[in-house]
Amino acid sequence: MENLDDIINIEKHPINNDKYIKDCNKQIQKNSILILNNFLNYNCLKELTNEALKLEEKAFYCSQKHTILLNKSNKSEDPNDPTNIEVTSDKGCIPHDLINDNSKLNLLYKSSSFMNFLKGVLNLNNLYPYKDTLSSINYNYYQQSQQLGWHFDNASFAITLMIQSSDSGGEFEYVSKGRDFHKNFIDKKYIKNILEKKIIPEKIDVDPGTLVLFYGRNYLHRVTPVQSNKPRILVTLNYNEEKGVMLSENARLTFFGRTH
Repeated sequence: MENLDDIINIEKHPINNDKYIKDCNKQIQKNSILILNNFLNYNCLKELTNEALKLEEKAFYCSQKHTILLNKSNKSEDPNDPTNIEVTSDKGCIPHDLINDNSKLNLLYKSSSFMNFLKGVLNLNNLYPYKDTLSSINYNYYQQSQQLGWHFDNASFAITLMIQSSDSGGEFEYVSKGRDFHKNFIDKKYIKNILEKKIIPEKIDVDPGTLVLFYGRNYLHRVTPVQSNKPRILVTLNYNEEKGVMLSENARLTFFGRTH
């Protein structure tokens, strides 16, 4: 079993403890989100912040228009349908192959202890990295005025580590109803009220060093525009339940500007 003391605040987050895993599982099953503050220890967070800032100039920036279902709008359908309204997402991204092999992100990502923790919390049998060299671990940068538009995730779960908060804006907002993915149901009236700002969403302050696990298929969510010169930086840790999965070529071109 690996020693992750130089990465994780093990005293607060004993990821090898069965009771702790069960408690985390209960929280995410109840709330669809699990927020573990101070997950990274201080020195690790400092090291990863420096790593992120050094890599920042190599980030590939993209801006996308998409619907809440992450599609392009269909001009032949009702433009007022909330599932057909386009929003904007823009950010910079560092692909996995630019992250040093000795980075603590790679050590954490590959750790059997960490993966066993994730499997226990998320009720998963298997976790595998992406087959392509770009998609498993990514630094994401939101500069001034950049945002993540309202959407439902395609993936069944998301795993993120907050590295740096912006001084203003860049807040995580979500609503806890509006869709049942398995029943193929979307409450369009409710979702439209969200898009038109007639309903106030829930807002979460995510501090640097925080691990967030989230079921984003049923929860509409976004990151509000950053309103400071200091960027919002977070890491996405991307796994698959099946072996040999590659992010599509189109997605790799969109997020990284290249396919390999």
